[in-house]
Amino acid sequence: MDRIRIGCLGAARIAPAALTKPAAGNSDVEVTAVAARDVTRARAFADKHGIPVVHDSYDALLADPDVDAVYNPLPNGLHGLWTIRALEAGKHVLCEKPFTANADEAELVAGAAERSGLVVMEAFHWRYHPLAARMLEIIDSGELGPVKHIETWMCFPLYKRDDIRWQLDLAGGALMDAGCYAVHMLRTFAGAEPAVVSAQAKERSPGVDRVMRADMRFADGRTGRINTSMWGTTVLKVAARVEGERGVLKVFNPTAPQYFHRMTVKAGGRTRREKVKGGATYSYQLAAFAGAVLRGERTLTPPAESIANMRVIDDIYRAAGMAPRTGATELTS
Repeated sequence: MDRIRIGCLGAARIAPAALTKPAAGNSDVEVTAVAARDVTRARAFADKHGIPVVHDSYDALLADPDVDAVYNPLPNGLHGLWTIRALEAGKHVLCEKPFTANADEAELVAGAAERSGLVVMEAFHWRYHPLAARMLEIIDSGELGPVKHIETWMCFPLYKRDDIRWQLDLAGGALMDAGCYAVHMLRTFAGAEPAVVSAQAKERSPGVDRVMRADMRFADGRTGRINTSMWGTTVLKVAARVEGERGVLKVFNPTAPQYFHRMTVKAGGRTRREKVKGGATYSYQLAAFAGAVLRGERTLTPPAESIANMRVIDDIYRAAGMAPRTGATELTS
């Protein structure tokens, strides 16, 4: 195989940015099919984005011999089920975040991936941009001194009451949809797994969080905090702050730096600002997926990493007095 033929499960709003646009500029990738439960919507999506084949069901797309891999942007609660079904059909999978509804489901997906020998990669696109590498380079260089505290924010407004991201049966909630980024950034910058000390939630509806804050502690004494909301007093804040004994790193908009970002380092009595050049995060992500499928290159967001992220998310829900989400693999078993 010298080119990946990708099918899209659903006509999600994120699919153009995450798949069709970056694929247009990547010679390793071709989007060849789309499926949706509403075939009229699938046809409209295909016509708009130049996709040649439309299937009237997800199963039909998975059975298509001309599809090598799938992009899974379905609702959170369906990620695990359809990623496993895709693997069982012999397809590689690029799965949207959060990887699954909970850690147990993530382990099921990881097991299916290991048995299949196929590539499964979680779509934390921010991790593939040069800005992420530069942030880690600064942290690891020792310029800040030993790290004492890490704090991350992923807050944006989602006021539409009937949005599926508010549905408990689809594994919705602010921590799942936005906070998974904050957790992932915290863990990435720490290079270690945290224990959840405490968490506080504000609910949009019973069992569904609109705001979540959680405090963490690492085995070496470092502390951390994640802040996330989709309906809160902090309307919009996407940022990270790493505090060391000799300096502080602050970054605004680490998740979509191609639009605008600001990175400031204060250390040794001096302050400097850096701008990291780079294209769309999704282009780097799709290139990494293609490299893994075609050339066996290592990804930065493999299933083992996804399990660890979901474990922290589950623990945050428990610490806040809420239940971890339930996925379709559990509902259908």
